[in-house]
Order: sequence, then C-alpha cells, then structure tokens
Amino acid sequence: MAEHYFQKEIETAPVEEIKKIQSEKLVKQVRRVYDNVPYYRKKMEEKGVTPDDIKSVDDLHKLPFLSKADLRDAYPYGLLGAPLKDCVRIHSTSGTTGKRVVAFYTQHDIDLWDDCAARAICAAGGTPDDVCQIAYGFGLFTGGAGLNGGSHKVGCLTVPISSGNTERQIMFIRDLNATILCCTPSYAEYLAESMKEMGLSPDDIPLKAGIFGAEAWSEEMRSDIEKTLGIKAYDIYGLTELSGPGVSFECCEQNGMHVNEDHFIAEIIDPDTEEVLPDGTWGELVFTAVDKEAFPMIRYRTRDVCMLSREKCSCGRTFVKMAKPKGRTDDMLIIRGVNVFPSQIETVLINEGYPANYLLVVDRVNNTDTLDVQVEMTPEMFTDNIGEIESRQKKLENGLKNMLGIKAHVSLVAPKTIERSEGKAKRVIDNRKI
Repeated sequence: MAEHYFQKEIETAPVEEIKKIQSEKLVKQVRRVYDNVPYYRKKMEEKGVTPDDIKSVDDLHKLPFLSKADLRDAYPYGLLGAPLKDCVRIHSTSGTTGKRVVAFYTQHDIDLWDDCAARAICAAGGTPDDVCQIAYGFGLFTGGAGLNGGSHKVGCLTVPISSGNTERQIMFIRDLNATILCCTPSYAEYLAESMKEMGLSPDDIPLKAGIFGAEAWSEEMRSDIEKTLGIKAYDIYGLTELSGPGVSFECCEQNGMHVNEDHFIAEIIDPDTEEVLPDGTWGELVFTAVDKEAFPMIRYRTRDVCMLSREKCSCGRTFVKMAKPKGRTDDMLIIRGVNVFPSQIETVLINEGYPANYLLVVDRVNNTDTLDVQVEMTPEMFTDNIGEIESRQKKLENGLKNMLGIKAHVSLVAPKTIERSEGKAKRVIDNRKI
C-alpha cells in the first residue's frame, strides 16, 4: 500500500526545519501567554524567567511546568489564553476531586486539531474514497469530535454514530461499507466478538483499518482485533488538555506514534528531579502546545511514562515517535476511556460517612472494563439487614456515577475486612491483561 499523507510537506520535512518552526512558534507563544495569562505569568516570575529568555526550543527547559493541580487551581477560566468571545467550544475530562478539566477552543484551535486527526486517518490509509465510522463517544469527551473533524478534512464519508448500540453499529458497517472504524480498543474487540458470534468472517466485513485510543491496550489485543475483523489496527494518542486525539498517531510501521511536532513539542523528564532526559530513555512525557490559542498548555506534565525515538521511519515521516505509554507516575486509572482517580472515590465515600478504607478491583469482562468498589462499613453501620445494605450500596453507586461518569459496582463489607498495610495502602487491583 502506498503511504498516504494529509500534509506531506510538513509531515516529511527535515528535522532542522521542524525545529525552526517549533522555535518560532514557541517564542511567540511564550510572549502571548506571558502577556495574557496572569496565572502562568506568575509561575514564570516565580522561576525568574521572562519571554526574552526564550529564543528557541533549546530554551524550553527554562520554563515552569503545568500540572493537573494547576488546572484544578485555575478552574475554570484561569488558564484561558484568548478572549472568551473568541472561544467557540469546550471539551472536558474528569479531575481528581470532582472539578473537571475544562479545555477551551477557538475556531483556529479546532481547525488545527482537525488537521492532526486527518493526518492520523491518512496514516491509516484513509482517502476521500473511504467511509469512516466514528464510534467514539460524542459530547464533552474529545474522541468523537476529534475523529469526526479529521474525517471531514480528509473527505471521507463520515458516520458519526457515537458509542454503543452494537447491532446498529454492525448494520451500518455492513450496509454502508464502512472501511475505517474509530473507537476504543475494548469496544473494537467487543464488535469483533459480536460479528464472530453472528457467523461473520473477515471476508464479510468491509473494514480495512481501525484507529483505536483513549485507553491502554496490548499487542495481543491488537493482534486479536486485526485477525477477527481482517483489518490493520492503529494506535492514536491525545489529551483533552492539549486538544484531543491526534497529538500523535501510528503509521504503517505500527511501532510507535508520530508526534505532530509542528503543533506539539514533546519532552521526557525524570518525574522526581524534573531533569530533561535524552531520547531513548523512559520517563514522564511532557507536552507544549505551541500554537493553541484558547488553552495554551506549556510544559504540561501528562504523567504518562513514555520514551521518544528519532530513528528513521519507513513511512517517510520525520516527526519524532513516542512509544505506547507503559504506565503512569500518578494513581490515575483509565476505565472505559474515562480518567478515574482513587481520590475521587474517596471523596464520595467520606461525604457519605464511610471510612477511607476501600479497595478498587478493575477487570475486563467481555471486552468491557469493570470497576468493583469494596467499601468497609463502620461498626455503627454494620448490620445483617440485607435490604439496608443493598439500599446503601445503591446510594453509593449513584454517588460514584455522578462523580466519575461511569457505573461502578459497590460491595459493602464488614469492618476491618480489607487488609491493612504498614506502608502505602494498596487501593487498586487491576486484573486487566493490557
């Protein structure tokens, strides 16, 4: 298959030219943020750095970091980098204590985001002749909107079906001859399993490629999806804080994701010392969005454990590659594409009068993530009245659904039955094979 590009000139530009573009954009962005975002200007002043100190990407290390805590402290408008009248959309993801990360977009931001997603679709072989079925969720989640915009830019016939309703998904894939599927990998596997149960072989399925992201997935899972659907399965990476899916994407090599370096500068740091690490070293992934107007993240700490590589790629793209993240430096879980922090669950439990002694058991059943929350009752609460226990469990499940946005199963257990630890409490058991 001939390699497809959306913007070939920049995607295959010499590394020196990419660095020059990054430097010019970074200098302008730092000046703009310093002048327009008091929150970030204060952070720069505290570090003793001014825009005059930033002359190229080689000076990036002088700038302060932004973290999830900063986004929480500045919620909702404190990091806004453009006049509100110029902003046309928000997207949002859950925060650690119920306060959500709210990211703002100007029309220019959306246009650039659509370009990035279009590059990902082209790298998966997408052309104007394709039918692209978007089975990511729409709404505040960035998945649906991001790939939808990218598909439009490529010129594909776009099917914005959103997530769920598996029978309809399969009907549209077959009736409309969908060739590209965009969704979470766990949902792709569920679709594949459902089609297999219907007696459909890969020859009966028109799909040729899938673009899957928003949650961790293994090479074994990729292989299984490819075999069952008869496609090539490509990874895609993004964060609401940076725009959404399309920050980086896989090409035909399927061994790392090219970062859209004309829009995002990637660094790897030691999470403890904050020292910048060389390419080929595992550490925490940090991103700077050099041309975002409404929500200009500079040196944003993703907490993803990752590695960068500049080895030559057979696809012809010269953008740096990031490995599939292999963990996190914080305690965040990604369950069904949703960010879940144990501290969010703790907040609900404490507000309902329960002790902060709980255990989260995460698993994957029938290709769908499950979350079981085991909660200790206090001696005063303890009862053998089954009806009362079920009523309490239901109330907690509703509270967790409101906080997390996903359903969790709650099991109330007797006092002192969850194992204590003398060191850091073990709050999470993740049984997923990812």
